Amino acid sequence: MALIKRKKKTPSSSLLYWFLWLSSLFGVSIEGTVHKVGDSSGWTMIGVNYDCWASSRTFQVGDSLVFEYNNDFHDVTEVTHNDFELCEPSKLLAKYQTGSDTISLTKPGLQNFICGVPGHCDIGQKLQILVLPASLGPVAAPLPRPVRSPNVSSSPSPSPVNNGPSPAPHSAASTSDVWIGFSFLLLSIFILV
Repeated sequence: MALIKRKKKTPSSSLLYWFLWLSSLFGVSIEGTVHKVGDSSGWTMIGVNYDCWASSRTFQVGDSLVFEYNNDFHDVTEVTHNDFELCEPSKLLAKYQTGSDTISLTKPGLQNFICGVPGHCDIGQKLQILVLPASLGPVAAPLPRPVRSPNVSSSPSPSPVNNGPSPAPHSAASTSDVWIGFSFLLLSIFILV
């Protein structure tokens, strides 16, 4: 009877195997999500509600914003929160003017963008986003808004029923995580065989 000699695994190959296995199990995002501001309309002052656009997305460190616009009529100016509220680019943090600008989101917190052309921000060409740390994953994170004072009425109004948390919006990042994880799983199977 012939003995079959099994190749002894080294500690580094075992570590690689476990890394690939865990990566396939949990999924690894290599890149962040690319968000085209205003979707097909782009960065313009007509026809886009940037508050609604931003509230339907989750922004994380590692993601990027793509601003596409006609640079003969618009620009992208990153401003402080106060300048955002006033629509005044007096203390600009950065200014982009190429017509196709990609801005990497490198730190968590509020980021504010306006069109620096006079009057455009006042009409609504402004964007405020909340960037989450990369470790939090796809979580719905609403922007802080002023609280309205309740209306005084003679009869109490029924309070809305909350049936639990609303689902987070689906993003392209979660789909790519599945494919990356699946690829690592296949790769680890081929390495073991």
